[in-house]
Amino acid sequence: MKLPSVFAGPLVVLTASSACGQAMQPLEESTTVEECAQAAPEWLWCDDFERDRLDRYFEVRDVEGSFVRAVAVGLDSSTGMRARFAQGQVDAGFLHLAIGRSPDAYRRSVSPSGTDIREVYWRVYVKNEASWEGGGGDKLSRAFVFHGPDNWGQAMIAHVWSGGADSERLVIDPASGTDDLGNLLTMAYNDFPNLRWLGSRSSNAVIFSDSGIGKWYCVEAYVRLNEPGVTDGVFRLWIDDHLEAERTELNWVGSYNDYGLNAVYLENYWNAGSPKAQERYLDNFVVSTDRIGCSHSSG
Repeated sequence: MKLPSVFAGPLVVLTASSACGQAMQPLEESTTVEECAQAAPEWLWCDDFERDRLDRYFEVRDVEGSFVRAVAVGLDSSTGMRARFAQGQVDAGFLHLAIGRSPDAYRRSVSPSGTDIREVYWRVYVKNEASWEGGGGDKLSRAFVFHGPDNWGQAMIAHVWSGGADSERLVIDPASGTDDLGNLLTMAYNDFPNLRWLGSRSSNAVIFSDSGIGKWYCVEAYVRLNEPGVTDGVFRLWIDDHLEAERTELNWVGSYNDYGLNAVYLENYWNAGSPKAQERYLDNFVVSTDRIGCSHSSG
């Protein structure tokens, strides 16, 4: 599935604010709201949105209040992020997080900035309001390798977005910004015409159908870059700790190894625009070097 480019180049309109294995054992229920107070040592980032950590992200876009921290919209009526689409609205905002070694100081990292990260897990809770319409609303999250300071080209992109029949499932859609050998092809942000699409997989769970909306879902993804010259890359997706989609033996970047994984995004971008005014909610965003698992069941 090849969706059209979200942005043609580097972001220039921003709103800055004052960051396959066995299922993990759930955390105690009492940790759901203040999860970051008990962060695991392997976590590179945690934002349960109970405190304002938005200044730790290198870019925040709220689109005139469309994407903001809001009380009582998160897990267990805690504080979370509210994405509010007007009818026809395409872009409802994003959070852009840098990890590991970044190409420039602007993409400032929340984890050790001298480390090239070859594999990463990220997890976020997602809930669409009970009267939601239109499937999954396209974009949800992505992980990248930004490959240099002179442009915003990506050596690879691990897309997690909606698709399938009526866009009612989550889809992993891996793409490479290099050729098979590792020579860089992408020279701009979201340089989709120069990506190699490696083959998407849909979740088994139909979470954006009429029967699925109005519930919290724990969505976790995992990427392992291939070793240089070896097709051993991995992309996995869990929903509520169930492995839902998987790609293995991926040639993410050929022999390219100048940078590792260095950005994880949360996005609210609906290509055709929302069919009506409606909201979705995000909470408890964690990035880690090991499985995260779910601290709260859906429902």
